[in-house]
Amino acid sequence: MHKAGFVNIVGKPNAGKSTLLNQLMGEKLAIVTQKAQTTRHRIFGIYNEDDLQIVFSDTPGVLDPKYGLQEKMMDFVKDSLQDADVFLFIVDVTDKAEPSEFLIDKLNKIPVPVLLLLNKVDQTDQAGLEKLVEDWHNRIPKAEILPISALNAFNTEVILPKIKSLLPENPPYYDKDQYTDKPERFFVNEAIREKILLNYDKEIPYSVEVVTEQFKEKEGIIFIDSIIYVERDTQKGIIIGHKGEAIKKVGTEARLDLEKFFTKKIHLNLFVKVKKDWRKNDRDLKNFGYR
Repeated sequence: MHKAGFVNIVGKPNAGKSTLLNQLMGEKLAIVTQKAQTTRHRIFGIYNEDDLQIVFSDTPGVLDPKYGLQEKMMDFVKDSLQDADVFLFIVDVTDKAEPSEFLIDKLNKIPVPVLLLLNKVDQTDQAGLEKLVEDWHNRIPKAEILPISALNAFNTEVILPKIKSLLPENPPYYDKDQYTDKPERFFVNEAIREKILLNYDKEIPYSVEVVTEQFKEKEGIIFIDSIIYVERDTQKGIIIGHKGEAIKKVGTEARLDLEKFFTKKIHLNLFVKVKKDWRKNDRDLKNFGYR
């Protein structure tokens, strides 16, 4: 008997979706920062055992879109709400804002199991946790509720067995040696973008898109040329920094991560170009993969 299915991870921005994906996969597929809207694309992580294949889907956080890029990000979320065998709905217990009525309504109507994961439970007390469990049971009565800490791997070991019990019998959807649906260049782009999110403040990280134009391996070294696109000339100057120190730091940090990811030496060249208001331009968004 072989089980296989799609397990989609949904929630608000910064709830811990990408941290959970990386924890369940046992390796870093999705970039993680403390900034909201870190995840822009839908990423598949393909978990395999001899008698099991779980296709995890990490999605951008649910938000009220303000411009074209965010609208495309929400399209990825809406797609993910239509094709799962199991949903992992992750909730940040420290989030004091109102919950997403959009997600609650969708998950109540969808006829598949929902595991509601109360994340960051190390940051609350027992009384607060019990109140949250009661509140969420009233909001989504069919959901099975599990307290976890994705960052600290607390109680995450129970998630895979729960999923396995819920998945239908199916042959694998992907080759058993495949661990993601994304190409190598995607992970290069994301590694660079993660370092920009970590090293720059305010609007700069959200105005950036990364495109890898060259990815070639020669004599055990991977040669990579990537372009960092920004929306304005002033942003280009900030990304480069005084005497190029800022972009050099980004390049060094990204290269070290990529060498761990690919387990090979990396030669990374970064360039910065301006593409005015690309986040609001449909053609630019399509060219950057937001379809």
